[in-house]
Amino acid sequence: MTRVTDAQRPTLPSTELTTPHIGRRRLSWWIWGIVGVIVVAGAIDFMVTTPGWQWNVVGAYIFDPEILSGVFYTIWLTVLSAVCGLIAGGVVAVLRMSENPALRAAGTVFVWLMRAIPALVVLLFVFFLGALVPELTLGIPYTDVTLISVKTNDVITKFTAALIGLTLIQAAHVGEIYRGGILSVSKGQHEAGGAIGMTRAQSMRRIIMPQAIRVIIPPLSNELITLFKNTSLVSVIGFTELLTSVQLVYGRTYQTIPMLLVACLWYLFLTSIAMLGQSALEKHFSRGFVRRSKVQSLEEPA
Repeated sequence: MTRVTDAQRPTLPSTELTTPHIGRRRLSWWIWGIVGVIVVAGAIDFMVTTPGWQWNVVGAYIFDPEILSGVFYTIWLTVLSAVCGLIAGGVVAVLRMSENPALRAAGTVFVWLMRAIPALVVLLFVFFLGALVPELTLGIPYTDVTLISVKTNDVITKFTAALIGLTLIQAAHVGEIYRGGILSVSKGQHEAGGAIGMTRAQSMRRIIMPQAIRVIIPPLSNELITLFKNTSLVSVIGFTELLTSVQLVYGRTYQTIPMLLVACLWYLFLTSIAMLGQSALEKHFSRGFVRRSKVQSLEEPA
């Protein structure tokens, strides 16, 4: 029987070989941590010691009734535009994925236009629609029969123009998010639903959407959060939301910087709340799914 001497025994890799790499990595953490602390300290010092910020003015106007009114209309416009955009986006996604070439072309053209035209121009076009179409009529096409006729300017007010414009913009982006999420689910899932006797609608509701929603939630939430900031665009048509309220105040007081800071603080607050909601939604819809990285780490040998 052959005996294996100590010199012939295979040697296991020493953990000391990885120590320099770990040491260098931790050293870089310390370096970047110190750099981060210096940058944050400098930013705080700039914000506190620079007299131009006029924090006393910020404190005086942060809860001013005129500013709070603007905040209310910003939230109200955001919520309505988001709801209308989600519904309209579903219609756009259906058109884009339709088997009917005419419907698919209509959805494609709509998305193309909304992506090509700046949001500000869309809002202005909607607001000045009365210059192009003085009256909105409902009747029998190519005849003189008119059932309903109203002046365009009576319908397209500042608020309705803002709502319609933002809804059109949201519909294009949300529709593409829906479509991307549905396309992320493999074609085999559609076929599996049909194999067990489900209709196309049942398969979409019970199989496809529960899987697609995890892909849809992050970009959709980001789009809705961005909507908070996009409401500031409606100031160009004179609708009084947060930014317009701030502009009206500094137009009287000439305190531009502190009033803009008031707007920034409110936008930060509203966006932070929306981001918390996004995080909660992602956790809710990711239940029951294991991340790929975790699965791979479990499969790796110890």
